[in-house]
Amino acid sequence: MKLEKFKTYFIYALGEILLIVVGLLIAWKINNMNESRKNRVVEIKIYKSLSQELDTNLVVLDSAIVEYTKSIQMLQNTINYLGTQPKKLTQDAKSLIVNLNYNKTIVRDEAINSINATNKFEFIESDSLKQLISAYPNELDSFNNQQNKIENIITDRLKPVIEKHISLMEILPQKSYNYQRIKNYGNQSNYPELLVSREYQNSVIDRLLQTKGQLTIAKSLKEKTKTIATKLNQELNRP
Repeated sequence: MKLEKFKTYFIYALGEILLIVVGLLIAWKINNMNESRKNRVVEIKIYKSLSQELDTNLVVLDSAIVEYTKSIQMLQNTINYLGTQPKKLTQDAKSLIVNLNYNKTIVRDEAINSINATNKFEFIESDSLKQLISAYPNELDSFNNQQNKIENIITDRLKPVIEKHISLMEILPQKSYNYQRIKNYGNQSNYPELLVSREYQNSVIDRLLQTKGQLTIAKSLKEKTKTIATKLNQELNRP
């Protein structure tokens, strides 16, 4: 009789324990589901912010690639004048020879740096996407560093040598009485001397080579940006 009672109590106690365990498992599962939903909300916000940044960069890089291509052609045309002493140059030729125009390309990195520098990285589930995001800042640095090289050539080397041989009065309005005196009596530009200057020649050639390098980097950065953008869209559309 006692054995029967013991069995009954044991089964009852075991049932109670099982109910508690099942309840805890359900509560744990629900908690995990809620946590996953919260993490997914944060993850989507991160992806959307980064996606907007990358879309902007793609537009900017498209424009930059066009500008670099034009700049390369301009510099190649300039090289045709190097080492010559022409008796007369057209105004277009003069403008080409002293061209210092360079528009710096600004690629955005706020969202990508925020992910890499904070705990947002933990909310990204895709390992392949994590690898792409962690490598992207180095690609941006390479792009910006190459830009700085070109800017330094223009500012520190080309500009001084051009100003040494070319008078800025040439940019003054042609038909203006106010500037007639300086035009008549000021030091005149010496294009032939500029064109045979080794410093000028080396600076133009170096700028050409660095711009070609920048074009290659820009194309590579564009492809890597597209790769991350495509992967982001896949993650955004994931259930």
